[in-house]
Amino acid sequence: MPLPLILGTNAVTGGYDVANSVRFDGSSAYMHKTFGTPTNNKKWTYSFWIKKSGVTGNQALLACGADSNNRGLIYLADNGKLYYYETSSNTDTTEIGTNRLFRDPSAWYHIVIAVDTTQGTASNRVKIYANGTQETSLAASNYPSQDATDDINSAIRHDISGRNHAGTSDLYLNGYMAEVCFIDGQQLDPTSFGEFDEDSPTIWKPINVSGLTFGNNGFYLDFEDSSNLGNDKNGGTDLTEVNLAATDQSTDTCTNNFCTLNPLSKGTITLSEGNLQWQGSGDNGGKGTFLMTAGKWYWEMKRGDTQDNVGFGVAVSNWTNAVNAASGEAWYGYQGQAYKVSGSGEVSYGATFTNNDIVSCLFNADDGILAFYKNGASQGNAYTGLTNSDGYVPIYFTYRSSVTNYMNFGSPMHSISSGNSDANGYGNFEYAVPSGYFSLCTKNLAEYG
Repeated sequence: MPLPLILGTNAVTGGYDVANSVRFDGSSAYMHKTFGTPTNNKKWTYSFWIKKSGVTGNQALLACGADSNNRGLIYLADNGKLYYYETSSNTDTTEIGTNRLFRDPSAWYHIVIAVDTTQGTASNRVKIYANGTQETSLAASNYPSQDATDDINSAIRHDISGRNHAGTSDLYLNGYMAEVCFIDGQQLDPTSFGEFDEDSPTIWKPINVSGLTFGNNGFYLDFEDSSNLGNDKNGGTDLTEVNLAATDQSTDTCTNNFCTLNPLSKGTITLSEGNLQWQGSGDNGGKGTFLMTAGKWYWEMKRGDTQDNVGFGVAVSNWTNAVNAASGEAWYGYQGQAYKVSGSGEVSYGATFTNNDIVSCLFNADDGILAFYKNGASQGNAYTGLTNSDGYVPIYFTYRSSVTNYMNFGSPMHSISSGNSDANGYGNFEYAVPSGYFSLCTKNLAEYG
């Protein structure tokens, strides 16, 4: 059965809007809180929205444990499956895993894990839902014993994005989370957190959760306070943030999904910071996650070093991530002074750019025009007459080693001093978005793309 869509991946607009998410870097960032006496540690629900950035490695979504032999863990496995397990005296007492794979780095998913160990039927003691639908095809189905009281929702430390016990920290999440809810004392189904769209009944979208009863250990994280990302909106004790900064607050959410760089379509490029920072070497590059078939689009790249031979722009969707590839046409600003067409040559264009310069890309998919700005100043049109019925993707590339740059499609990972949005109020850019152009997000794509 296909996984229902969520609002952030399609053209439906309206309803409840989620303003912010938090971006975890996959290397050291996490939050934690020590629980007290639970309302009922036989019943709990964990609900969250997630957009993966890293597509390899085990990544913890909620973890706790008194020591290495007694622990609870909810995580996305290296193989893309979602698991919940509990271990007591170094023996797995619970292990529930999906056959469903969660691998798409361009999509937001809603996950609910709902537990009630008082249930007489074993399969009712743990239920996993994805985008409003219960997962019944399971890779593992070792349910807890009736009336079991395990580590999750007990009076010990709990971590989000990482596992920390017995002096070891690991399994950091590489991705975004939004609308994180922990409910102590109730096994809830997804309709407490979302709903199917009235006009598009295969589309799952979030609802306002502020009216829920959270219980003694429950919390609600909306990430709307950049100075306190661990703020419990429900009024309980805040979560402690570790290696998180105000710039880790993001507007890339489950109700407005922004373009990022695609970890599944790149050369020898290292992506980080929610797939917005890239470091590359050699003759290669990569693509963005969104396809542009119509509309007028704006994004920025901030130079992070003085190396030359760096460029970005657009290409047909079958571009092969290599600058001089024989197949796949590409058009881009190069060193700030050139563009290439199908690897066939360079033409002098614009001014040079270097460390800390911000170069803006403007792509008019309606009329086939590619243009660039440097630090807010127009460089003129780089190319006109682009025609491709299959559309175009954002691209980036380098010829050099150890180059670091930062992409901003509207939800940046670096600090912005000016703060300019497009005419619809979306995006956060260093320079003003030219009239008629828009940030690459799903709300704009629904209207113009």
